[in-house]
Amino acid sequence: MDLGTGQFAQSLPGLRALVLGCNFLGLDMEFTGLHSVFPHGKQPSLFDSPAEWYLKARRSVQKFTVNQLGLSIFLNEKSNQYVAHSFNFFLFPTTFGVMDSEFSFQASSIQFLTHYGFDYNKFLKDGIPYMNQVQEKKLQQGLLAGNWKVRSTLDKDKVKKVIDEVTRWVTSAEEGGSMVLHDISGFQIFEVQLILRQAIPDVWTEPFGDQKVMVKKVSPRHRWRLENSSYDCCRKELILLSARGFTNLFQTLVEAKKPMVGHNMLMDLLHLHDKFYKPLPESYEEFKRNIHSLFPVLIDTKNVTKSIWKEFQFPRASNLLEIYEILCSDLNPTNPTCPVIAHASDCSKYVDKESPHEAAYDAFLCGSVLLKLAHLLLGRMPCDMLETGPSFSQYLNALTKYLNQVNLIRAGVSKINFSGTDVPSQRPPLLIASVRGWPGVDEEQIYQKLKALCKFDVRRLTKNQFLLLSNKFKDVRVVLRDYKAHPNLRISLYRHWRHSPQVNCLLQICGIVASWSLLAFVFGGSPWYAM
Repeated sequence: MDLGTGQFAQSLPGLRALVLGCNFLGLDMEFTGLHSVFPHGKQPSLFDSPAEWYLKARRSVQKFTVNQLGLSIFLNEKSNQYVAHSFNFFLFPTTFGVMDSEFSFQASSIQFLTHYGFDYNKFLKDGIPYMNQVQEKKLQQGLLAGNWKVRSTLDKDKVKKVIDEVTRWVTSAEEGGSMVLHDISGFQIFEVQLILRQAIPDVWTEPFGDQKVMVKKVSPRHRWRLENSSYDCCRKELILLSARGFTNLFQTLVEAKKPMVGHNMLMDLLHLHDKFYKPLPESYEEFKRNIHSLFPVLIDTKNVTKSIWKEFQFPRASNLLEIYEILCSDLNPTNPTCPVIAHASDCSKYVDKESPHEAAYDAFLCGSVLLKLAHLLLGRMPCDMLETGPSFSQYLNALTKYLNQVNLIRAGVSKINFSGTDVPSQRPPLLIASVRGWPGVDEEQIYQKLKALCKFDVRRLTKNQFLLLSNKFKDVRVVLRDYKAHPNLRISLYRHWRHSPQVNCLLQICGIVASWSLLAFVFGGSPWYAM
């Protein structure tokens, strides 16, 4: 089901009930861009520690925004059967009063999502507003100060036209008379009412059906009573509730503390923190603590599949949909006994239609893959397989070693542990490239030289030496074989005691000291020898 700002408010109570009553949730997000264009040599690399990678990713998250968020809410309604309620939320940053935002688009991301049918008009025109805690505090201060500044030129033109229309009408209207303003939507509903009340002291306003506002001419005394009534639709708490938009549902997700499932979900978690909770902190460890506090049970299906795929001899899968298809096929020995996964009757969009890279569909795939992986792992554990099928708590037990381990692409470790210390990865060994007869060579030239054969991250060590890192053992074997005796570019295993400039410098200093000591001994003599 697709939800924009027009349907979100009335759907929110039902969504909250689903989240609070579910077993777990699948999550996926689409963005206006993925990675910033980094200065030369500053791109994320295998040389980065998790903290260094985080600071680079933080820069990208601050630059781009979320245009679609998908939730698939899984409920174990019957024995061995789960029902998935899948929702696409089109999102757009709150623009109201003092609130405004800046974000960038990345051409490649636009092309990618457009290829898969993403509706940018719905994102721009009907996106649900959202804000984080810092933005909410700023809006609260603006509301207390009575700041009703209208941001967009389109809204300013609309408001000016409305004020002119009401001003002409009110001069000849009798007390108790009314008029209706049409085609007022979104936050214009609030802005128009607040500005009219501020500009014209003898009118009162209230919503009147869909995209309409009724204006009444009232006496000052009557207006005072209305302003102090609990039925005023422009009370500050109601404005704030509307401006929060999707953040209201985010707060329910945090309150529910249900297991959250994603695939390669680290960028999703970064955006969840930045857009709906607080701006990302500078400290990597603080980010980890915050996320674990918000979502204490995370499961990344990418991390699980990386760990078990070869063990079960499944064919290679390059994306989430391929993983799902393999697990639903006869290649999965436990597929016949897996739980039945059905779409809810009011969320039947994906019953007969694949929609890869649509957020709700990918969120559904995440949840489905989780259940099939958990069933596969549970099958090799000693436990009582009841006729009614395993419970979800049994599935979680089977996944214990993977909980809160989120896949990390292109960094010094392969995953982030949100509930403890990051564990060093088993990666291919570090290599050193020694250059001869190639003046002025830099990292990019070394990278391009090796690119046709295999992909390495390159970092300069000395003027003519470069460190090489790969995440594939096969690539290491290939370059060690082909460049062992190369005339200009010799590649070998890096040995710290042999290749480190610091160790070499220390050895040189020790050599000099030892030489001077020997000379002093030879030419200066010793006390017993002098006697």
